[in-house]
Amino acid sequence: MKRLFAAIKIHPSARYINVFNEISSSLRHERIKWVEPENTHLTLKFFGETDETKIPAIRQSIETAVAQSKPFTLKIANTGIFGTRYDPKVIWFGIEKQDELENLAQNIFNELAKCGWEKDRQNFVPHLTIGRIREVKDKSLFQQIISKYNTVEVQEENVTEIILYESILRREGAMYVKVFSAKLR
Repeated sequence: MKRLFAAIKIHPSARYINVFNEISSSLRHERIKWVEPENTHLTLKFFGETDETKIPAIRQSIETAVAQSKPFTLKIANTGIFGTRYDPKVIWFGIEKQDELENLAQNIFNELAKCGWEKDRQNFVPHLTIGRIREVKDKSLFQQIISKYNTVEVQEENVTEIILYESILRREGAMYVKVFSAKLR
């Protein structure tokens, strides 16, 4: 069994690193597990624990889906949270709405459904998780800091491939190993 997910790899720019460092430094007094910038990705589909015999069908589905898409550019901007302002769970950078990304994601979901992977119950909300919140002691200060970055422009990312990763959970943090990649046409 392998813990798998399909994603777009993000290559953090100097601007990304600067904004990330400003936010994490400003919130250093809170209990937040920060995502290492080199692990940044946009998850398209989380498979979870998956029998290795299913990887060829996943590969075929993803390759069929991406063959219908041309490379495009993502705009990464804005900062927000999942959860409530009183009980925040995740800090994220947003992805500006884009037809190319929406179409690519729908094609992947549709192709995977043909081989038994049901579409997730939640709607696809493109974002980059930058921190998982364990505890916020000063909620007012936390909100002030997050709102300071609500409309920040972070970077652009050229999307040319989708990667299937294996996520290996370790004490020091997750390690992502590329299983295969599929190029956009």
